[in-house]
Amino acid sequence: MKYTIAPDPPFSLAAAAAFGFGPRTGRPGPVANEMSLAFVTDDMRHHAGVRLAQDPGGTVSVSVDTDADGEHVLRQVRRILSLDHPGAGWAEVGARDPVIGGLQRDHDGLRPVLFHSPYEAAAWSIISARRHRSQAAMIRDRISADLGATFTIGGEQVHAFPLPERLLAAETIRSVAPVRMGWLHAVARAALDGALDAARLAAMEPDHALEELQRLPGIGPSYATLILLRATGVTDAMTFGEPRLPGYVAHFYGTGAGPASRADLERISEVWRPYRTWTAVLIRVAGDHLGVPAAA
Repeated sequence: MKYTIAPDPPFSLAAAAAFGFGPRTGRPGPVANEMSLAFVTDDMRHHAGVRLAQDPGGTVSVSVDTDADGEHVLRQVRRILSLDHPGAGWAEVGARDPVIGGLQRDHDGLRPVLFHSPYEAAAWSIISARRHRSQAAMIRDRISADLGATFTIGGEQVHAFPLPERLLAAETIRSVAPVRMGWLHAVARAALDGALDAARLAAMEPDHALEELQRLPGIGPSYATLILLRATGVTDAMTFGEPRLPGYVAHFYGTGAGPASRADLERISEVWRPYRTWTAVLIRVAGDHLGVPAAA
């Protein structure tokens, strides 16, 4: 199945493909303006392999390999790439805030790239807890290769994470301790029950969503925040729980010798509405790129 997306600019697929948070598995590095994805579809019953390419005019062509409804997969791709919201409002944030306007120009066309779903973000949280990201990514890749689906996309094999039903049926997984297996099974059950539906979580008050996510065993405040902010498609949730944000805001806004205070963050972020989530992600990207100390 083939589709096209005409993004409301600015949007750069190359910047999206180079986005560095979370596992790299299933999202190979950029090749020109191209990107490959393989994931569990939002219905939790199918897999999809997707190849994207952006032409010089900005249009993104989308090739979809799936047994699921292609239009539903396309909507999920839009969410993953943050193309389900207009770019004009995001540009207005930069026009109001010169600091953000400068960072937008430095990272032209960048929008947050999300986990494929809250289910996959929750599973990644369990796998990556107290592990180096590269080690966690290797474990996730092995789980995907053994229990998930494999697509050949652009000449490369790309593994998709297992369906919740398949993950729930696995009694043991190499390099995953029994307690973590129990936590992964709880994530799989929650996904099958609809508790990790992206639209449902995004529609909730952030505090309520975070409280509900923390009922999952193995998911504490930091990982609940990751799931909500980086997998549901919310644009304006501000939890103040990102550990690097205070130091990075202090660097870019010159708030003082130490990390920005909660009062500083609340005051500065008011002008970012209704894109406070996107803005916090941009600041995180920019601070990481410059090597800014997290506790500036």
